[in-house]
Amino acid sequence: MLVTLLVILLVVVVLALVGAGSSLRVVQQYEEGVVFRLGKVQDPPRGPGLTMLVPFVDRMRKVNRQVMTLSVPAQDCITRDNVSVRVDAVVYFRVVDTVKAAVNVQNYQFAISQLAQTSLRSVIGKADLDDLLSNREKLGTELTEIIDAPSEQPWGVKVERVEVKDVTLPESMKRSMSRQAEAERERRARVISADGEFQASKKLAQAAATMSADPAALQLRLLQTVAEVAAEKNSTLVMPFPVELLRFLERATDHRVHDLQPGLPGHIEPEDTPVSAE
Repeated sequence: MLVTLLVILLVVVVLALVGAGSSLRVVQQYEEGVVFRLGKVQDPPRGPGLTMLVPFVDRMRKVNRQVMTLSVPAQDCITRDNVSVRVDAVVYFRVVDTVKAAVNVQNYQFAISQLAQTSLRSVIGKADLDDLLSNREKLGTELTEIIDAPSEQPWGVKVERVEVKDVTLPESMKRSMSRQAEAERERRARVISADGEFQASKKLAQAAATMSADPAALQLRLLQTVAEVAAEKNSTLVMPFPVELLRFLERATDHRVHDLQPGLPGHIEPEDTPVSAE
């Protein structure tokens, strides 16, 4: 009889230890525990630390409240200006209502992933290629608002941020953009060169007007140019011919030609020789 009582007592102790072990749960600092008692949610959720459940009656589901990162697979999209692109993105989100995340949606991570893919295709289809390449922050903000609207209230998931990670263009489009950029750079170079020539011509005209007022300035400029050329240690020195000397020779030549023309002063006419008739 005593042996039977000891066995029964031992069984009771073992069952009590098993029940106590199954009723104790540890919730981490970054988690919250949603308790289901006979299938019904117990409010509020259990916070971090050691918590006790009713054995064989309560069931607890832990929900992570950390910021999670979800990589959106690359999507083949067509922009508003009919350019085929391949875009992928990254979504940052966290759970703000553990009860809704555990009850209202079966797998909130998979739901956010599918919602992000469809939203990404929709936003890219409304944007131009230039906006997609240069205004990624604006597209990310728009994607955040679109994904967060249907997920925060019913699912208890807050989308913190969405970033467009990479944009892949077709090879033909890359070549076209390269040619466009090269043509744009060439156009800018020509405009800058023409503007420099225009400014230089104005300065040269001002310098010429200043030097024309004093002929000695032209001679000084000529000597300065010769000195600059001689400083290069060249074996050949080219001496420019002064323009004033050319003008002097031109005037002298015109004067001599004028003296040789008939009917002009200084021209000696031949005398007529009388002919005597015999």
